[in-house]
Amino acid sequence: MTLRLEREGAVATLLIDRPRQHNAMSQEMWEQLPRLVQEAMADEAIRVLILTSATPGLFCAGADIHEFARCSGDEEWRVANQAAIRATQYALAHAEKPVIAAIEGDAVGGGCGLAIACDLRIASPAARLGITPAKLGIVYGLFDTKLLVDLVGPARAKRILFTAALHDAQEALAIGLIDQISPAPLEAAMALAESIAANAQHSIRSSKAIIRRILDGQADDDGETLAMFRDAFTLPDFREGVQAFRDKRRPCF
Repeated sequence: MTLRLEREGAVATLLIDRPRQHNAMSQEMWEQLPRLVQEAMADEAIRVLILTSATPGLFCAGADIHEFARCSGDEEWRVANQAAIRATQYALAHAEKPVIAAIEGDAVGGGCGLAIACDLRIASPAARLGITPAKLGIVYGLFDTKLLVDLVGPARAKRILFTAALHDAQEALAIGLIDQISPAPLEAAMALAESIAANAQHSIRSSKAIIRRILDGQADDDGETLAMFRDAFTLPDFREGVQAFRDKRRPCF
């Protein structure tokens, strides 16, 4: 089993487990990952998803280049591969609940793509991140490239793609490619996830949805976003939050 979903309380962990290939993603894995993301989103007990490696010291070496070499002459495979990779990135970026990447080791090519599709990224000091299509003569898709531009800006995105360089954790932090460095990224991600899980989930999911709309080009409120603001005052989370404030206690959402 190269991918699996584990649950612990309000947090689910999606584990990449193909260590002999440095967690390189095969076509089968690209097709499976969106289903596991949706499974976590559908589980009402789960509030946060963490994406990480099952093997310490690894994250993901990207797409399986051996499979590329073997199958690239088949147009049907190329179409299916493109669709599966896009579906994976879309599932992570548009997941209803927060998704955190816990990165040990290298996140290269499609592995870095997985990380940037998550909401937040915590990396170990030894982590390296890079997007390397220019070393393979291939093209990074528009949706993936937009995720990168949204994260680091167009000039830095160009530099990352044009040079195909690997960036160490400190440089990745400085340019906004990651959000935090920790010697134990999974533990740090779990602590962050538990902190997020303790807050009002309607607020968090609505905030994520609104930020995604902004990143997708929306510049002003519409009927749906106006309703998000108004309707929050009628929901149980608001009543509990106000009552906890009055009682001078921690809210229980």
